[in-house]
Amino acid sequence: MRSKEIAPNLATPPELFSREEQNKLRSTSLVGELPMDLRSEAPDLSWESEQLAKSHGVYLEFNRDQKRDKDWVFMIRFANPGGGPIGRTQWRILDELASVHALDPEGNASLRLTTRQAIQLHWIHKPALVPIVRTLAEAGLRSLNGCGDNTRNVLCCPLLASGDPHGISALAQETANYFQLPVEPFVRVFGIDPEAVPVPLESFAYGPALLNRKLKIAFSAAHRAADGTLVPDNCVELRSNDIGVAPVVVGSDVDGFQIYVGGGQGERQNRPTFAALGEPLARVAREEVLSVLDAIVGVHQQWGDRQNRHWARLKYVVRSMGVDWLRERVAERLGRALPQADPAVAVGPRELHHGWAETPDGQFAHGVFIENGRLTDASPNGRLKSMVRRLMDELPISLMVTPNQDLLFTGIAAEARREFEQLLDHHGYGSRHGRPLSTLRRLSGACVGLPSCRLSYSDSERFEPELVDALEARGWSDVQESIGITGCERQCFRPATKSIGLIATGSDRYQVVLFGDVVGDHQGTRLIAADGRVYLRSVPRAQVVDVIDALLRHHRDQGLAGEGLGAHLRRLGLGGVVTLLQTDPATAELARGSRAPSGAGGPDEDKSK
Repeated sequence: MRSKEIAPNLATPPELFSREEQNKLRSTSLVGELPMDLRSEAPDLSWESEQLAKSHGVYLEFNRDQKRDKDWVFMIRFANPGGGPIGRTQWRILDELASVHALDPEGNASLRLTTRQAIQLHWIHKPALVPIVRTLAEAGLRSLNGCGDNTRNVLCCPLLASGDPHGISALAQETANYFQLPVEPFVRVFGIDPEAVPVPLESFAYGPALLNRKLKIAFSAAHRAADGTLVPDNCVELRSNDIGVAPVVVGSDVDGFQIYVGGGQGERQNRPTFAALGEPLARVAREEVLSVLDAIVGVHQQWGDRQNRHWARLKYVVRSMGVDWLRERVAERLGRALPQADPAVAVGPRELHHGWAETPDGQFAHGVFIENGRLTDASPNGRLKSMVRRLMDELPISLMVTPNQDLLFTGIAAEARREFEQLLDHHGYGSRHGRPLSTLRRLSGACVGLPSCRLSYSDSERFEPELVDALEARGWSDVQESIGITGCERQCFRPATKSIGLIATGSDRYQVVLFGDVVGDHQGTRLIAADGRVYLRSVPRAQVVDVIDALLRHHRDQGLAGEGLGAHLRRLGLGGVVTLLQTDPATAELARGSRAPSGAGGPDEDKSK
């Protein structure tokens, strides 16, 4: 196979199924030996059980800072469709479990918010795992669908929880319920009270092999502005998902929904893979959305690659067969024609919902920035874990998780705003090392990375704060740009949709991805020239700040009025970016370029994005 060839084995015959696919078929509906393995004295799980545990929201990890014997621990991810809402009792249970069981090697307790609006508990030792999952499931917080070859947590704008006149949030919740995995195996594995886990009236037919791979669905929003107009809001970055659903704004109303397919940011080093934003498939009425989603997922379930995991996502079906082909297959399943998409539909910018917002219910919401989604009291950004607990204990409010790993508190009465702000101040929120949180910091972020993520090559969550510190020291605190960092090419924080993306390629080494932007409407790419040379593929950690500083200085000095960094770099093009870095003394040596490794892609791959 040529290094740049992408050739998924569509509609894979069963005799060619991968090891993972065969394991699912043998598992007797996601059970297998998992109930016994979770309760055994061994600190880890068998490979077979480890794979099954993912659909139940459980990951096997170990402390990667410890170089000798592996200290096996678990991460539990709780699905949280649309970001919530999470009530006082639920948060109290989460917080108390984290205080006892989610302790890092230094003894610091934390909870971790994710870009899919889920909540993670890290550093869980095996004896506590089953009781934690059971306790939270019976409190209405389920880890089912947290990972695995199924739909993941369905995204939706959290601000809609305080007023949803067009039913978008309700539709997202309906979608999450429909695509929830069967609850009976979940109840059996963890010994959960079946009365505490409701069974949806209608569900997707997963079957014994589930889906080919994970599948992500997101709903964007539209909010009414002060002048009465509806404004699109893409806080969920819906086109970075396998399937995105956007309200179609016509005048001052929503007229149906546009569905996008084939997005996904994950790639694989040294394999021909790609990141992409979804393409428009169809514009449909509200009452058609769920049936169309069912048909799309069903087509992928039938046609997606079950031999090669790195080509198993929906985007490889879309790339191989085309959007028109997919529309025809969906129409066949529906038994009716599927309308064409409207290319003029605007999904809006990536909003973060920080600060105060008046909501349609006459109350207020307040978005709180949580750097990298880590709620802990061991942070120079404040005693964040204690702050959230006290807010939830003392005020009659609800909590939402945002798609940017932040928190949105809702249901705040006008007369409670001052008390809310005082509690934030009391816990040191709003500053870092005594200085106000910068614009650059609020717009940036990272995935978990080392030391707990087994897939990471290097730090991401631990690197991002120090990188922003260094950029602030060079005078970039107020720049309206975003930096995204991930510890591996799975790109959980979606760095390639940010102004500057950094993807770890080795220990303290990062590949720079450019041409995205702060509003999240462009797909960033690696710097690969037509002759196959790759630029900034392995920048040492200590020199990343020099690269970003050079790009920001050029934009400041040479950018057009109103032109963001992403637009500026796209105007320069790859050649112009390489030239500016090669002529800057701080980055000249870094920008020499090297030959692309086998499977790293190139111009043909870039065109697919």
